[in-house]
Amino acid sequence: DLVIYELLLRDFTANHDYPLLIDTLGYLKNLGINAIELMPVMEFEGNLSWGYNPDYSFAPDKYYGTRTGLKQFVEAAHRQGIAVILDIVCNHHFGSSPLARLYWDSGNQRPAAGNPWFNPIPKHPYNVGCDFNHESADTKAYMERLIRYWLTEYHIDGYRFDLSKGFTQKDSYPNNVSLWGQYDSSRIAILENYAGVIHSVKPGAYAIMEHFADNSEETVLAGNNMLLWGNMNGAYINGAGGWTSGSGSDYSWGSYKKRGWTQPHLVTYMESHDEERVMYKNIASGNNLKPPYLVRDTTTGLKRIELNANFFFTIPGPKMIWQFEELGYDYSINYPSGTSASRLDPKPIRWDYQNDWRRRYAKNICAALIGLKKTQPVFSTTTFSTDLASAVKRIWLTHSSMDATVLGNFDVVAHDVAPNFTRTGMWYEF
Repeated sequence: DLVIYELLLRDFTANHDYPLLIDTLGYLKNLGINAIELMPVMEFEGNLSWGYNPDYSFAPDKYYGTRTGLKQFVEAAHRQGIAVILDIVCNHHFGSSPLARLYWDSGNQRPAAGNPWFNPIPKHPYNVGCDFNHESADTKAYMERLIRYWLTEYHIDGYRFDLSKGFTQKDSYPNNVSLWGQYDSSRIAILENYAGVIHSVKPGAYAIMEHFADNSEETVLAGNNMLLWGNMNGAYINGAGGWTSGSGSDYSWGSYKKRGWTQPHLVTYMESHDEERVMYKNIASGNNLKPPYLVRDTTTGLKRIELNANFFFTIPGPKMIWQFEELGYDYSINYPSGTSASRLDPKPIRWDYQNDWRRRYAKNICAALIGLKKTQPVFSTTTFSTDLASAVKRIWLTHSSMDATVLGNFDVVAHDVAPNFTRTGMWYEF
């Protein structure tokens, strides 16, 4: 029943600090989420940053306030029954990190060959900064201390490991993405060790991986008490947008059973900090080919957000939503320029969306579905099947307490739908 709310403190509250974040807990509790995932709050280079450029991983960044403020936020969240998960960057540090500067090759502007923590040259594509060598005993000792520190000093409830696929010494640099994603037994052992440290300090704490490796490797990690990010952004954008031909709007991969996993350890999401906003795409490029039904109309686009929610929260397994997603946030991830150059730029903070009844209604739909997910055992059942590849989508869930059938038409024209109810008798619409 885990429902995570991912947020970037900089773009969530005007003061970008912990006291004001505490003031949002009532809203988040009413939404129904039971975990908050903070994008990196460890000391990073500069101020206006997503935080994935760390240099001092044991220190909270002063841009967001004091260490006491962070502790007070964690305590306040716990009083509301909300867990706090920290996004942590263990793939790399940036050049001002003391671990890099202690053994630095100034001629090549990179870690020296004798650096006990870093590879002089990265081992995988998409690396930024200085690439940690996770097979080094020194790196393992450092990471184990780091993992223990935030769990014990700040009483957080787990981690989301950024770029966990990068914890490898198998050389795929600079651009062999296919090799990088292949099954890697050394990487599995490294991650199992870190997850073991987490669970030894705090049994039940979360070890969430941003992995995106071959399913054979992710299956092993999921079976070893780790959760893995499941990026379903493209499919949900196409579905909400009314672009349902072909396989582009198939939601099936959002089911852990479809991936052959035995445990519901797939954290699926429609949006994240890294992905485009669904409502923005509805308005910018939704299907307007069948007037008067126009996806690009704000009212219709928000109804499509509600439709997506019905086929998101009801699939068993943990979920994650991005800040203001529940209100139909409609600024591009690349605002203001529209290009990737603006991806990291500050975004408008739109708490005023709640004054629009259409957006408030969309939020209430999400809250109602989250409430069902957390309170009705049928939405945690292991006995369910899906038909999610076409314009008409269906989910069937069965449990001794009750059965549930989810029906939706993602097209922009009418369709007849065969419910194929799992039982005869009276059914009630929620």
